[in-house]
Amino acid sequence: MGSYPEVIFNPERAVVDLKDVVMVLLVAFFSIVLCTSIAFAIVTVASRQHTSIQGLTTNALVTVPAQFAAYVLTVGFMVWLIPQRHDVFFARGIFWNLPDQQIALTALAGGAVMALLSEISSGLLQRWTPKNLPIEEFFKNAASGYALALFGVFVAPFVEELFFRGFLYPALERWIGVVAGLVVTSAAFALLHGGQLGEAWAPMLVLFLVSAVLTAVRIRTRSVATCVLVHMGYNATLFSIMFIYTEGFRHMEKLH
Repeated sequence: MGSYPEVIFNPERAVVDLKDVVMVLLVAFFSIVLCTSIAFAIVTVASRQHTSIQGLTTNALVTVPAQFAAYVLTVGFMVWLIPQRHDVFFARGIFWNLPDQQIALTALAGGAVMALLSEISSGLLQRWTPKNLPIEEFFKNAASGYALALFGVFVAPFVEELFFRGFLYPALERWIGVVAGLVVTSAAFALLHGGQLGEAWAPMLVLFLVSAVLTAVRIRTRSVATCVLVHMGYNATLFSIMFIYTEGFRHMEKLH
């Protein structure tokens, strides 16, 4: 059996509070607006022709770099904020806690299993899911597929887990308790992705349950790093299924 470092069994709670959460949300919002505006301006000037906002907002080769830059700014702020406000190292303040190799592999495998179960659940709920989801508009060609896959496997899980399981959940847990904190965190996670899913309740329910599992992992292991690995395994499996289904991202029309 694998084991975690002894520190994660310390009953002391993470130091993050709701004020931290609000500040991170504000920085994230302004970072996304700033980076997206700069990206749109660069593309518009470089193309030397009229480019519609709609076309830019669904162009993964524009939005992914912009979102990556915004995430870098946001994570940089997170890393600065914790020692400034709470006088502890960032990793200790959010309970990053790297797992050992065996648990890390188990976390990746668990994420893969969760992805397969979510696909089965999505199939069962298909009648309540719109035929075309907004997220599918980003998958236009092979280049967009690879960009989204790299971002979705190696960037999004890291940043989303830092916020939802490293900041939001522990702040809510201190305020409203474990169960309510899990429910609110999972609802917030589903709502964040609501626009990509056309606000349809069926796929959002699946994401709510996925987030509930990730939050339960955070509660059980007291390790945000383990949550990141589960999330990476989940996203990697979904993109692998998509890669196979579209024959190497060459037939994106199958998604529409």
